[in-house]
This record gives sequence, C-alpha cells and structure tokens, in this order.
Amino acid sequence: MVYEKRNTVEEERDFTKDLFTIWSFDGKMTYESIIEATGNFDSSYCIGVGGHGSVFRAELPSGQIFAVKKFHTLGMQDDESWHDLRSFSNEISTLTNLRHRNIVKLYGFCAHNRHSFLIYEYLQGGSLAQVLSDDEKALLLGWLERINVVKVVAKALSYMHHDCLPPIVHRDISSKNVLFDSEHEAHVSDFGTARFLSIDSSNWTSIAGTMGYTAPEFAYTAEVNCKCDVYSFGVVTLEVIMGKHPGDLITCLSTSSFSAIDGMIFKDLLDPRLPSPKRNVTQQLVLVAKIAVSCMNSNPQYRPTMQQVSMLLSKERDFPNFSPDITLSQLFGLEFPNP
Repeated sequence: MVYEKRNTVEEERDFTKDLFTIWSFDGKMTYESIIEATGNFDSSYCIGVGGHGSVFRAELPSGQIFAVKKFHTLGMQDDESWHDLRSFSNEISTLTNLRHRNIVKLYGFCAHNRHSFLIYEYLQGGSLAQVLSDDEKALLLGWLERINVVKVVAKALSYMHHDCLPPIVHRDISSKNVLFDSEHEAHVSDFGTARFLSIDSSNWTSIAGTMGYTAPEFAYTAEVNCKCDVYSFGVVTLEVIMGKHPGDLITCLSTSSFSAIDGMIFKDLLDPRLPSPKRNVTQQLVLVAKIAVSCMNSNPQYRPTMQQVSMLLSKERDFPNFSPDITLSQLFGLEFPNP
C-alpha cells in the first residue's frame, strides 16, 4: 500500500499539479510506476548506496525525476531488518514534520512486501563529499559558494534544533549527507538516524553517525542532544574550507595539543586547488574557521548552539582585520565572537 505525506495548503502550491496527479493513482499504479522507472531497481539506475538502502534515479513518463531510496532488508525477520525498519520510519516521521527549503523534500513512501522505499526530490548536483573529491567539480565551488554552503547547513540545523517542537537531532551530519541541487544550493539529507528530543527527560540512544564526524562524548555516553550535531557541523565546515576531511587536525583540537600545528598559518588550511581568496573573503573564512573550531570543543557545554552559529554567519559585520598569515594557534586562541 502506498501512503502520502500530508501537506499544508501553502506547500501544495509549491508542488506541481502533475505530481499530485501521479500520487493520486491507486497504490498499485504508483508502486508499479516506480518499479518501471527504476528497471525493477536495476543497478544501472543506482546513484548511491548507504547503510540502510540504495538510492535510485527514477524518471517517470511525465518527465519528472525523483530519487528513490529502497531499503535493503525490510520484510525479513532479523536484527538488520529491524534497524532498517526503524530507519525507514524515522525518515518518514521526521521529514513529514520539517518545512525548510534546505532540507530534502519527501514526496511519498511505499511499504510493500517486496520493496519498501521513500520518494524524494531529486538533487542532481551530487553530495558535498563527491564534489570535494572531484578536482574539476571542486574548482566550481569557489570560496563564496563554500561560505554559503556553511551558512545554509547552519540555517537548516538551527531550524531543526530551535524552531521545531520537539527539537530534531540529525545525528549523521557529514559531507555525504549534504546534497546540491542544479543551482548548487545545499540541502541536508538522510534522516534515517534522526531523533525527536524529549523535553522532559533524558534522551538515550544507540551510537549513530559517520566515523570522523561523530562527537567524542559518544565514547562514554549514549545520551543524544543538539550539541552532537554542532560538533559534526564543525567537522563539515572545516572540510568545506580545506577541501578534504580535517583528519589529524581533529585530534589536535580535541586534545588542545597545538604543538603539532605550531608554525602552521591559516592559509595553509585552505583548499590549495582554489586561487588565494581576496582579503575581504579571507576575513570571512577566518570567522568561519573559528566558528568551526568552537563547534568542535571537546566539552559539549562549551560549543555554541546552531542558532548562535547561524546568527553569526548571517550577520552583516565589519570583519576583524585578520591577516591570512595568522597562525592556527592564534586562530584557535581567539575568543568566540558574540552573535
């Protein structure tokens, strides 16, 4: 049986008339149209593989294109299937409660005894991870575009943490879960591990996330809160300006062991594939880097909120006259700026 998400009148205006015509067919017709559009989920239509499912490109006869996430093991009676079912229901319950232009849209879902899948808007620009790993594509993502990616992800997370009731924690913010549309605007995706936070009690959960982006406190506690997303955002932000995962730099930040980076200057952090930024852009990048470092504080209590981060990034300001030759030790020693 195929179900549709409920939409407000305002959202319906944003959807095309053809889309509602497609989903107004009976469940069998909708199911079979997706099966046909993906060649019965043939590997040639696959555009990505994740922990719980594979994503396929589906072009319907109308010409509309969607991304279809098919779950691996739903319907089987084992622990892996239970986790996939939990991820399936998490994405549905979370995305039907989110209304933000930079969060991927869920158009529908299907629970079928053969195939269970989610139907998303198709974002043809690929993931941030894919763009940064491709020298040609990385060059098209200039400094101002990268700063905008950071701003957009911050706004989306601020919305989830501070404008939703109850707050929603993503738990797997990483460069592979930031997707671009045809205009190179970023969108947060993959809500399979997301959680609604209980306001009146502690929130305990199993460890989730992508290695290299997970907050260090998960090594000793299973309590989830918004600050775990803040940490992951900090890692992604450094990855955006460095053009690669920050790797060993994370260890230096978590241990406050700056001897390993003694003498390194800020411009050494910047993606060498791009031309040196102009001075006014350098000032913005310094602020972005400082915010990222603050987000990655090993003590979650000292991390800013995503609301503070978003305000800092969006505020019109006279940037401090930092030199691109500022050392990393000086950068990390700067006080966190007020929103």
